[in-house]
Amino acid sequence: MDQQGYELVDTVTPALADLMAQHRDRRDHWYAHEIVPWERGRNYRTEPWDESQCTLSPEARTSLVLNLLTEDNLPYYHAEIEKHLGDNDVVREWNHLWTAEEGQHAIAIRSYLLTSRNCDPVELEDDRLATMEAGFESAYPSPIGAFVYTSAQELATRVSHRNAGRITDDEVAYELMGRIATDENHHFMFYRGAVTAMLAEAPSAVLPHIYEVFSTFQMPGTGIPKFTKRAIEMAQAGVYNLRIHRDRVIEPLLRDWRIGSFTDLTADAAEIQQKLMELPARLARQADLFERRYGPVAG
Repeated sequence: MDQQGYELVDTVTPALADLMAQHRDRRDHWYAHEIVPWERGRNYRTEPWDESQCTLSPEARTSLVLNLLTEDNLPYYHAEIEKHLGDNDVVREWNHLWTAEEGQHAIAIRSYLLTSRNCDPVELEDDRLATMEAGFESAYPSPIGAFVYTSAQELATRVSHRNAGRITDDEVAYELMGRIATDENHHFMFYRGAVTAMLAEAPSAVLPHIYEVFSTFQMPGTGIPKFTKRAIEMAQAGVYNLRIHRDRVIEPLLRDWRIGSFTDLTADAAEIQQKLMELPARLARQADLFERRYGPVAG
């Protein structure tokens, strides 16, 4: 049990309450039923699905399905936050609000895919069951690590959803994924602000958790069937890949959290600070290796 982490969360609780209030004022609630193209819907019993009915490219369909299956695991994400941070009343309130807002995302994407016939409905349901049975357990049980991971994960999801909508070449899908991406951005701002408050209190305690998360980061969908194949397809399509991860997630967070500016750190924390500043170059090398193996990726 990371007692220091729990004490730090308690210390920054007033900041968390302010961040949640800002979120409530900032976010505009929206309704998926107003966007989903219900008029495209047809009876699957009398007109079974066939791939020839799809209107999106294979890459766009893969991206939407993978993003949907990731969203389907929401009950596990809620449970992880509840398990590690549930004793804090403000965090519990945030977790309930966050879960309520996130819950619409899977409903919206699934409704779009089924009404537009841009997925195999049987495969989608089988993959949902397999994904849910696999579950999800965070690799970062510390409350500090949990906030760092959710900061990076929400930002990564924002980028992935928006890029998935962009490659659909479909106005409805573009609007829908844009709405979801905007939600993810609002959630990201809460989690990023939480880590900012923690860094202001105890940078030497927080930096090791940032490095642990950043150096081992994985999206929470690795239990999805054919995840690697689908992730490679998304990477090649320019929806989400290592270069995007470096440019749109890691570097912005290093900048937003002013990682390179901290002084008066412990010797260990100063060493980790240096490793964090070197991480973008390491990710660039990994991106080069990926592109040499799988070919150039879309911009």
